[in-house]
Amino acid sequence: MENNIFEQIFWGNTVKQYCFLAGFILLGLIFKRIVSRLMSLLLFTVFKKFARDINDDTFVSLLLKPIESFITFCTFYIAINQLKYPLDVVVWHRLKPKLNITIGDFIDKIFLFLIILSVFWIILRIIDFIAHVLKYRASLTSNKADDQLIPFLKELTKTLICFMGFFVLLGFVFEINVLTLITGLGIGGIAIALAAKESLENLIGSFTIFLDKPFTVGDVVKVDGIEGTIQKVGFRSTWLTSPDKTTIVIPNRAMIDGVLENVTLRDFRRVNFHIGLTYETKAEDIRKILGAINNYLTSNPNTRDGYATLDNFGDSGLNVQVLYLVINMEHNEYVTVKEEINFKLIEIVEQYGSNFAYPTQRSITDSKNASG
Repeated sequence: MENNIFEQIFWGNTVKQYCFLAGFILLGLIFKRIVSRLMSLLLFTVFKKFARDINDDTFVSLLLKPIESFITFCTFYIAINQLKYPLDVVVWHRLKPKLNITIGDFIDKIFLFLIILSVFWIILRIIDFIAHVLKYRASLTSNKADDQLIPFLKELTKTLICFMGFFVLLGFVFEINVLTLITGLGIGGIAIALAAKESLENLIGSFTIFLDKPFTVGDVVKVDGIEGTIQKVGFRSTWLTSPDKTTIVIPNRAMIDGVLENVTLRDFRRVNFHIGLTYETKAEDIRKILGAINNYLTSNPNTRDGYATLDNFGDSGLNVQVLYLVINMEHNEYVTVKEEINFKLIEIVEQYGSNFAYPTQRSITDSKNASG
């Protein structure tokens, strides 16, 4: 009697089972991109009313990879479970209580672990999309506080989802009673809390920043001598961009404990320095120089309350104090205004026949010759 070729058994499984395994995996790999895109578009209909101004391509690009992973894991899991051998081989035997653990049990746990991970990956990407929509809406308003709040809430929500995913994995994959684990932490929980002390302080610092609002995204601040533009406030740290385009990350605890100066909130920037004129400059020329500087600072549209005075007699020259306020502006514009004023001071000093003093040393012989 001739047996059907599909019913023939090799390594504990029929040819039909192997064909189903290969065919199912092949179909899953071929159509996973199409199916994942269709599932993304179907899921987008749930958020379509919420994201009226956002293109569905943004949502699909975020969800495509995690849904593909989910489909791949499910495909392999269903296909492999069509086999009997070696899935039914016992790899561990326990008598109390009697329990036989097979290779199939291990594979089930592995795929359950991967499938749960892919599901939470999809949830995290949905949170990214919601944050993207809210950030776009916030950019249309003049209030910068929401621009600062949205990235913080995004990071906080994703962190909570990751913690939730961790406990789901413990419960469903490793079959650990999560409630018993949490209540039984005891001293171990206290040790973890102490180890996470700095993280908790930074988290509290982030809430303090949002409640007190000492700055918002886009403000120029100076913290303990470090100056930069606020880019993002996370639940652990604040990101700044320095004038030389360097990214600076400061813990939130340092932002609230340190001396913080919001440069953007002030109306003017104070400039105060001294220039030295040579002792050979006549008193009449000094008065003319001071008058010309005062007239220039008064007429300059970018400065307020500017003046120049003969301050004191220095070791190398006559010290003239120059003080003025620059109308608050971007850092590059501020530097340009200072440079323009400095060049004008050089022109005024040269115009009235004086020069800038610099440190010099005169010998005793030169002094006697000068007096003789």
